[in-house]
Amino acid sequence: MLRVYLDHMATTPVAREVLAEMQPYLQGSFGNPSRPYDLGAEAREAVERARQRVAELINASPGEIIFTSSGAEANNLAVRGLAEAHRRRGMHLITSAIEHHSTLNTFRSLQKQGYVVNFLPVTRAGEVLPEKVEEAITPSTVLISVMLANYEVGTLQAVREIAEIAHDRGVLVHTDAVAAAGNMEVDVEKLGVDALSLSSHTMYGPKGAGALYLREGLRIVPLIYSGVQEEGRRGGTENVPAIAGFGKACELARGALERVERLCWLRDKLIEGVLEIEGVELTGHAEKRLPNHASFIVEGVDGEALMLALSFEGIYAGNGTACISQVLRASPVLLAMGYPAELAQCSAIFTLGRETTRREIEYVLAKLPEVVGKLRRISPLWKG
Repeated sequence: MLRVYLDHMATTPVAREVLAEMQPYLQGSFGNPSRPYDLGAEAREAVERARQRVAELINASPGEIIFTSSGAEANNLAVRGLAEAHRRRGMHLITSAIEHHSTLNTFRSLQKQGYVVNFLPVTRAGEVLPEKVEEAITPSTVLISVMLANYEVGTLQAVREIAEIAHDRGVLVHTDAVAAAGNMEVDVEKLGVDALSLSSHTMYGPKGAGALYLREGLRIVPLIYSGVQEEGRRGGTENVPAIAGFGKACELARGALERVERLCWLRDKLIEGVLEIEGVELTGHAEKRLPNHASFIVEGVDGEALMLALSFEGIYAGNGTACISQVLRASPVLLAMGYPAELAQCSAIFTLGRETTRREIEYVLAKLPEVVGKLRRISPLWKG
């Protein structure tokens, strides 16, 4: 039995080169980066080298990178930090209905503090229409947050166009690029955004490290107050091993982008084969989607049951954002896209990685129809 991991949106394995980069800072070079002696200087050098590598991946300057504990913290810091820093200008905020919960819940928290938030609808393909963003902007709008790529359906958003519309009206723009970074080109200059969130563990780095790109000169209110770490923008002693590993992961990601064409080919082969199964529908945009992402509605099969049944065959896939999949059965993203609840709980998500092979995809295509057939025979949801 093959062991096929196709849940790279949930997390990725730590690359060997990343682990090697981290090792010294777990043992010999264990100093606090804030100390002036040699052990501290070694740790500080590792942090700054990582900052340079993260910046290079997204075409930013090192001083525009703020290290965080995760992509979720980066989203929280961007939304809350920018909203509070520019509160005097206005208290109107805009986001989409399909953002990651770390973004959505931050906006909901701000609502309770008196901010007015527009949660924009999306199309059946999961697109945020730029014209809807433009219609929602008011004189008191200070921030728009729209993700670059959706975790659950892989749809890419028109972030550059949204940023142009926003900046014409003097509005700041943040994008959650956690799903996109490492899987496609992410260039802050081309996107024209003011803030952008990243995560280490979705690009073959360790868990416990993330980053927020913040355009030079922008003010932000910290979430965590402490000393002078991250120039006062994020307090707390730096997680040096994780940050060092994150930096190396970003360096590796730059080279891996050359293999996007191969990933697209494997993804399309998977999509073509899965759609041959009766009662299966591709979710998300058919063309404007992540190169490693294939997501489906499998009618008559509970998504969680499918995920578990596939794992017994050595296939590891997803059925929703990892942060909420243990809580909600019907995908909030699919509900926002207009799917009824009985279908929104029938989600299957396959996200490929750098080491995914043709043999693995063929194995999945051989096993999936069998597993779906078995589950449908005992499912009250299947009416086929």
